[in-house]
Amino acid sequence: MKTIEIDEELYQYIASQTQQIGESASQILRRLLLGAADASVPAVESPQESAVAEPAPAKANNKTSNSGTAASVLDRISRQDLQAESSIVGRFLLILSALAKAHPADFAKVLEIKGRDRQYFGRNEAELLQTGSSTNPKAIPETDFWVISNSNTTRKKMMLTEAALKLGYNEQQAEQIRDLL
Repeated sequence: MKTIEIDEELYQYIASQTQQIGESASQILRRLLLGAADASVPAVESPQESAVAEPAPAKANNKTSNSGTAASVLDRISRQDLQAESSIVGRFLLILSALAKAHPADFAKVLEIKGRDRQYFGRNEAELLQTGSSTNPKAIPETDFWVISNSNTTRKKMMLTEAALKLGYNEQQAEQIRDLL
């Protein structure tokens, strides 16, 4: 394996193109440069093709498989609370807490979400400290769960998307939840 130096801006762009938790920079570049036919993961839309829009409110009839709705989770999180939270980590924890409250019986499914070398969710701080040297675990408010917090915003968004999907939301609903961050 060869090592190359890249500037911070380029690194951030590559990281922003991540589609799956645990996807390496090499896999991302292979997909972007060689196309989906030669890559082990699906092709990604370019930023120009996927315009970012304000998420529309979910309809109450978009039920998830475990009796919650995207609207109920979105209703639990007020825009004022999100705006009042000045840090990304604070908003991340607020959203995870709302998901846990909406799905108390199923929230343990997030424990399955892992990176290549790191566990993202755990039952306690020590469990997460064992999986990496600088995980900076934080308790998810009003739950018995912990999450690593030193990952970049793109990774946090991926973790929210994966959590929503594991809790039974469809892709569109998961994106609405992710876009709250």
